[in-house]
Amino acid sequence: MARVLLVVVLAAVSVFLVPAVTASCDDELPAELAGNYSGMACSPVWNNFVLRYAQDGNNVLRVVLSAMYSSGWVGMGFSRDGLMVGSSAMVGWVGKTGIPHVKQFALNGKTPSLVVADRGFLISNNGDHTVVVKQAKIYLAFKINFPSPLKQQQVLFAFGSAIPVNDRLAEHQDKTSMNFDFTTGGSSSGSSFPEGLKRTHGALNLFAWGVLLPIGAIVARYCRGWDPLWFYLHAGIQFVGFILGLAGVVAGVSLYGKIKADVPAHRGLGIFVLVLGILQILAFFLRPNKDSKYRKYWNWYHHWVGRLVLFLAAINIVVGINAGRAGNSWKIGYGFNLAILLITIITLEVLVWTKWKNNSNRSTTY
Repeated sequence: MARVLLVVVLAAVSVFLVPAVTASCDDELPAELAGNYSGMACSPVWNNFVLRYAQDGNNVLRVVLSAMYSSGWVGMGFSRDGLMVGSSAMVGWVGKTGIPHVKQFALNGKTPSLVVADRGFLISNNGDHTVVVKQAKIYLAFKINFPSPLKQQQVLFAFGSAIPVNDRLAEHQDKTSMNFDFTTGGSSSGSSFPEGLKRTHGALNLFAWGVLLPIGAIVARYCRGWDPLWFYLHAGIQFVGFILGLAGVVAGVSLYGKIKADVPAHRGLGIFVLVLGILQILAFFLRPNKDSKYRKYWNWYHHWVGRLVLFLAAINIVVGINAGRAGNSWKIGYGFNLAILLITIITLEVLVWTKWKNNSNRSTTY
């Protein structure tokens, strides 16, 4: 049983330790772009996105945005306030027939029907736009005219996995916003669109309520033979999990204060789970002695409220992933983690009941 528990701990934690693909400016531009887009400044900006850029004396900004690519679209937007709505974006993709496309889109809303092709406030010449795919990377190259040298600018980056049809963009798989300095190459997360804070909120809560706390509950349920080690493991894991979960809730409150997200179900369920978690912590300090007549009622309360907390937390994690449009990587990662936990619990429960049944049969025989 100890080996099974060790396997689930390592497998669950490994989901969150997979290294991300790093962006690099070391790769040379494809030959198709080397002539018109050479001698540019370069900066990794987000995930595997790399931004190359240069401005000339006529305030023409040359841009090459590169990213890992298999299908779908990639885009770079220019915003006045860091928000998607009201901004304009250059978007590139390769169609199903292999023809490259690059177009400007006016982002008038958050639904596909309000993302309009060949519209926007960016001034450019369509003949200056190019899309090249080389070695599983897409290079979106374009030139934009500005009335004055571009310095600090709110920019958006996004990608989608579905190939646009009839110039209609499907919903993005992931996105970010930042304040980029085109004079120094520095960037900072935009306060009006705090993607970093949203990721922190999601990662902390998923790891705390979806990984550590279930593992602590498994220890309490199936490792009683390690007495008294099981108790210290259970208490320690639950305490660390609760602290991380509380930090995730604080990040969520801060996030809500910035973007006023309309997610009443996620917020309400999260508050309820937090209250139950606090009650579990308080119950620990009010635990009666083993010989107390109230101990069995305390055990019943602690066990079932704990199970309710984990069940509701799992539901709220799924609700949060969907509400935050976190993308398939989050869904697959949490789904894999949840599957490991469920398989482990079922396996351990079968072992417990088998052992209990064998002991009962021996007692009946004698």
